[in-house]
Amino acid sequence: MTKTKLIVNANGSLKVEGDFEIVDAAGNVYGLGGRTLVSICRCGLSQNKPFCDGSHKGNFEHNAQAFDLPPKKV
Repeated sequence: MTKTKLIVNANGSLKVEGDFEIVDAAGNVYGLGGRTLVSICRCGLSQNKPFCDGSHKGNFEHNAQAFDLPPKKV
């Protein structure tokens, strides 16, 4: 099985790629229509939440650069 990849796009969505399912808070599965790649809204402006519809363009800034989290607290 291929690893699922979550890509943090600069100034935009979270792209999810691979073999995955998306469920709501009650555990209901979203019908993805066979897609293996979707974009998730993180700006809050999409009319199609939780999926991105491009509404962030010009309204959301975040320069996505990877970094290391500090060690977990014990």
